[in-house]
Amino acid sequence: MNIYFNAADWLVILLYLGGIILLGIWFGKDQKNTRDYFLGSRNIPWWGIGLSIVAAETSALTIVGVPAMAYGTNMAFLQMIVGYVIARIILAVIMVPHYFKGEIYSPYQLFSNAFGPSVRQMAGGFFLLSETLAAGVRVYVACIPIKLMLGDKVLGFLTGDPILGAILLFVILSLLYTYIGGVKAVIWTDAVQFVLFLAGGIFALFYIPTFFPGGMSQVIHEATAGDKLHWLNPAFTLGAPINIWMGIIGGTVMVMSSHGAEQLIVQRVLACKNVAEGRKALALSAVVIFPLFLIFLLAGAMLWVFYQAHPFQIPLPEPRAGSGIKANDFVFPIFMMTEVPHVLKGFLIVAILSAAMSSVSSALTSLSSVSTMDFVKALSKKARSEQYYLTFSKVSTIGWAVILILVAYLSRQVDFVLNAAFSLRGLTSGALLGGLLLAVFWKKGRSAPVVTGMAVSLLVMTAIQVLPKYPELHVPEIFWPWYALIGTTVTVVVSFVVRAVLPPAVEPAPMPSPAKPPEEQLRQVR
Repeated sequence: MNIYFNAADWLVILLYLGGIILLGIWFGKDQKNTRDYFLGSRNIPWWGIGLSIVAAETSALTIVGVPAMAYGTNMAFLQMIVGYVIARIILAVIMVPHYFKGEIYSPYQLFSNAFGPSVRQMAGGFFLLSETLAAGVRVYVACIPIKLMLGDKVLGFLTGDPILGAILLFVILSLLYTYIGGVKAVIWTDAVQFVLFLAGGIFALFYIPTFFPGGMSQVIHEATAGDKLHWLNPAFTLGAPINIWMGIIGGTVMVMSSHGAEQLIVQRVLACKNVAEGRKALALSAVVIFPLFLIFLLAGAMLWVFYQAHPFQIPLPEPRAGSGIKANDFVFPIFMMTEVPHVLKGFLIVAILSAAMSSVSSALTSLSSVSTMDFVKALSKKARSEQYYLTFSKVSTIGWAVILILVAYLSRQVDFVLNAAFSLRGLTSGALLGGLLLAVFWKKGRSAPVVTGMAVSLLVMTAIQVLPKYPELHVPEIFWPWYALIGTTVTVVVSFVVRAVLPPAVEPAPMPSPAKPPEEQLRQVR
């Protein structure tokens, strides 16, 4: 057992784990059909959905990784959040009305309405592939600091492998309430989990200055002197580091894809009662997201000040090469373990656990909904009962949980899977957003141009990410905030070109009118 925790800390952690499962089961009871399971019967208040949107996009790695950015460099990541806010406003105005034209379970139904089922399945397949790998990797990477905090003996008690124990902990506990309650349970537990990790960040923000005689003003002064509060970079570049243009342009397009064309977030908007509530949910997430990231970035800058004056009680671990995390990602967890009083320490660990479980449950319900509604039900050639699809939905939720466990565990062994999964969303995000924009603005068309555009976008984005790894090719590296913009542009341009060069579709000849009987002809003559 970890020597930095006492019985009170463990009690807080266990009460949280049990409470969040019971809460999810309670809110998610009475699931009678797929509408209940995937749309929450559309009776969830907009404010709960708005908080759930932010929780779904905030993983445990965010909670430990965002402070690490400010600790290691400065607060430049705040420039990306500007685009995050702008994107939500655009989506609320333009896209939300299209989500409520009929009973829509995923944005990929819009693809089908405009271009036919083949484009719907292609878009759904892109999402299933990217979200499975990305979610699996998020689970694995979150387990690394959790392993440090909870200890090898606790997590490895049943499996003998602490990382596998942490993976099973996150996925199985999240599966329990997701399986029973569907999206309604996920949304309400998300809302609670959002409050928990926000409270954790606020606590850190006000607790760190108590170690200094000058309090908050001294910490802010030293962070400013160390250039940790610098956030604006006006220089335009396609490569690193982050600049304001990446945030305003690249960040906006990236979040338009993640929140407008990927089921992980769109499913929450679809659970709203109507267009007005969907817009309010997105607006609330826009209001909340900026201060949330600001709090954790400030916490990271303050941690830098703290560790200039106080030695580390635990040396910063050296992560395995290819793990996707850096030594600085352990700074916040180490501070929690060594500097925070008992009981409060338990609550801070709960904040990270809540973020991890939120991202797992969100992935499970979105993967299950797309596989059920966009593939099984859409491709079924015979009528089946709602009970059949509800049962399949729950079984597929278990299936996706197993797959996430496998991907997460493979990530610890195979660097390629780990590195590729982090950038895979960039490979498909532009294709999905480009296809969605065409579905909305073209309204109707043939499938070939859009399928070609999305396929070419995937190839181009693969080349952009792979070619710079070969120095002899002298291909400059493009930073990830531009990926969605480039992919979207390629999808739209190629689709327009293909539509222009394809011969026009041949309209079927009208059927001749049936010959009229002689009596009818005589009647018309008279």
